[in-house]
Amino acid sequence: MKKLNLYMLKSYLGPFVFTFFIALFILLLQFLWKYIDDLVGKGLEWYIIAKLMFYASSTFVPLALPLAILLSSLMTFGNMGEHYELVAMKAAGISLRKAMKPLVILSLLLSIGAFLFSNYVLPVANLKFGSLLYDVRQQKLAFNISEGIYYHGLEGFVIRVGKKAKDNKTIYDVKIYNHSKNQGNITVTTAERGTMQLSADQKNLIFTLYDGNTYNDVTTVSRYRISRPFEATSFKKQILNFDLAQFQLNRTNEELFKTHYSMLNIQQLNHSIDSLSNKHIASKDRYLGNFLKKYSYLGDTTQSLPIPKTVTKKDSIALPILDNFEISNHKEIMEVALRGARSAKENILAFNKELESRRQIITKHEVVWHQKFKLSIACFIFFFIGAPLGAIIRKGGLGLPVVVSVLFFVLYHVISMTGEKAAKTGEWNVEFGLWLSTLIVLPLGLFLTYKATTDAQLMDTESWNKFFKKFRLNNKNKS
Repeated sequence: MKKLNLYMLKSYLGPFVFTFFIALFILLLQFLWKYIDDLVGKGLEWYIIAKLMFYASSTFVPLALPLAILLSSLMTFGNMGEHYELVAMKAAGISLRKAMKPLVILSLLLSIGAFLFSNYVLPVANLKFGSLLYDVRQQKLAFNISEGIYYHGLEGFVIRVGKKAKDNKTIYDVKIYNHSKNQGNITVTTAERGTMQLSADQKNLIFTLYDGNTYNDVTTVSRYRISRPFEATSFKKQILNFDLAQFQLNRTNEELFKTHYSMLNIQQLNHSIDSLSNKHIASKDRYLGNFLKKYSYLGDTTQSLPIPKTVTKKDSIALPILDNFEISNHKEIMEVALRGARSAKENILAFNKELESRRQIITKHEVVWHQKFKLSIACFIFFFIGAPLGAIIRKGGLGLPVVVSVLFFVLYHVISMTGEKAAKTGEWNVEFGLWLSTLIVLPLGLFLTYKATTDAQLMDTESWNKFFKKFRLNNKNKS
């Protein structure tokens, strides 16, 4: 029996590792396709891109792991069924339940590992990935000056190069506009030719200009906007140094991102949910007290004002409270009352929006809390879908098992995403929205496991033909 257990583990681990990294690779390609515009043309170092891809791969584990378990279990038992190994086990008195036992234990360990990963590793990966992606997206495009085009990449300067030599260093017909004083084009430098090159530490751009002029508007004299005085300076050689620090990747302090709900573990989520709920209740009570103080005259609703039974177009409704005032002041009093009522209404609507936003933040924390448990349970359930399904269809390889497992996973993922969005918007309860996909997939796994262990012919066409023939005969007899 030990040899059989080892054989089952070896047969399962190979496809599991293979499908897991294939799933990660596909998800990583999707990530690159989505953020390709934020990565290309910024001169990022290779290790920055490698770190970003590594952190992104870590965040994709909650999607790749259940899919890998489903696909590998289906392939393993499909191969065994296709090569009649399951038939040989049954002939030797070993049931499918006993054959699945070591893989059930392994799946249980993987589920526990998935929970630990989701609780301790995933928040750190989300933090590293989120902060690095933010810095990359804020990074400027790499320094690149094209012929005949005004380049605005250097802060405070606009550069135009008429022509570049083949060495990509020698330049001709150069114009440099200095806007660093925020006063417009008051300083302009022109040159017939020059060279541009990076410093040894790659932190500065050095322009060496020849045979040029510098024009500078004089703004220190009175009424300079009318007289427009300027200074002109000619030079044979001039060296300009531009700081390229703005093109380097500046890392943001990760502490600024740590409070986001996707970067918290269960203990931190519990603390955040409690504190946010208490603030929500305190804000609601404080607003109610302030509202009743500000609009105290709206608090007494025990008395109703009498209204005439019949009112014609020529008549007007006379409220008893207005009897204390002159008739000429009634209109003004009504307008003041209407303004007060509208103000109270707008105040209430604005506060309701604030309460709704606070409630949504709490809901998002609760969604992440449930997702940490949902991942581990999904891994365990998908094994009980893939293993019996593979034993039933008896097809291995990357053909039919891939199609079947992808259909099951897409069904689960679509229901899961729908429930998650409905829970975040408040349309569904958080528990119902997050666990709906699990409640749908769990009976399916139990049903397939039962059919596989009882040797049910789910994929046998003859049995289905017999079933439909009986169904047709019963309908004919009833008619």
